[in-house]
Amino acid sequence: MSPPSLMDTHPNLSDAAPVALSYELFPPRSPAAAETLWTTIRELETTSPDYVSVTYGASGSNRDTAVELINRLVVETTLRPLAHLTCVGNTPQELAAIIGQLLDAGVRGILALRGDLPKDSGAPIAGSLRYAQDLIELIRRVEQRRSAMLCAGKIAVGVAAYPTRHPESPSEAHDVEVLLAKQRSGADFAITQVFFHTAQYADLLTRARRAGVTIPIIPGVMPLTSVRRVTRLGELAGVEPAPELMARLAAADSDSERRRIGVSATIDLANAALDAGAPGLHIYTFNEHQSALEVLDKLALPRHSRNGLLADAK
Repeated sequence: MSPPSLMDTHPNLSDAAPVALSYELFPPRSPAAAETLWTTIRELETTSPDYVSVTYGASGSNRDTAVELINRLVVETTLRPLAHLTCVGNTPQELAAIIGQLLDAGVRGILALRGDLPKDSGAPIAGSLRYAQDLIELIRRVEQRRSAMLCAGKIAVGVAAYPTRHPESPSEAHDVEVLLAKQRSGADFAITQVFFHTAQYADLLTRARRAGVTIPIIPGVMPLTSVRRVTRLGELAGVEPAPELMARLAAADSDSERRRIGVSATIDLANAALDAGAPGLHIYTFNEHQSALEVLDKLALPRHSRNGLLADAK
């Protein structure tokens, strides 16, 4: 008889695991926006997140400002950047150069995305990549060529996951098959798009695990404090926000009341995801820290502090 495994000997080992914490930021579009963003960055930095993701415009439309923000995060803060990268409209050679630029800046995590299709629906650029799966495989090839520089390390590659059907997908089952294909191509983890109903993350997790997806699936949540923003994100995600939430937000008579309602709804989504077994939480901040920190404060996530002890994130 073989000896018991470590997990058999310590069945509650996973109970001590802290919850991963991350935020999403986007490059500023003006000097005033940059000032606001850096106030947010300094406030978020106090919570010691595991990483912050930096968005990347369609076809690299804000590439320079994104790379500049990443460079500043590496040099001027303690934050670890996760660089978004889209592939539609770019050739493998162009993307390999961008990946090399990110690695040279100190980035060790990339969120590999397809990106929005061109609005003119014209023919794709000859030789350009078409799917996130292609980009994952390209990242792994670049990584292999740079293995000595990375000290035989590894780039953490993340991908998108969809709690509800992707607007261009024939079904939720197809979305899970795509996620499984991304895993097979080398994805390490997934972050979900926004969702508005508490059962949606658990449903995604069940479908994905049954299909063979084993990578961590991190729920992405946003403070639901703005009717305009929630409506727009609902349109992009192809899902209708909860009507009762929209009605309560619209009826609120002050910004503080809307923030209270939205933060409470976000906490409900986050707690439902954590109860379903979420390994972490990714907060879409829209470069604003107040509501994100209110959500975090009320969740009191178990987190590792700087001295290595387990503590609540506040």
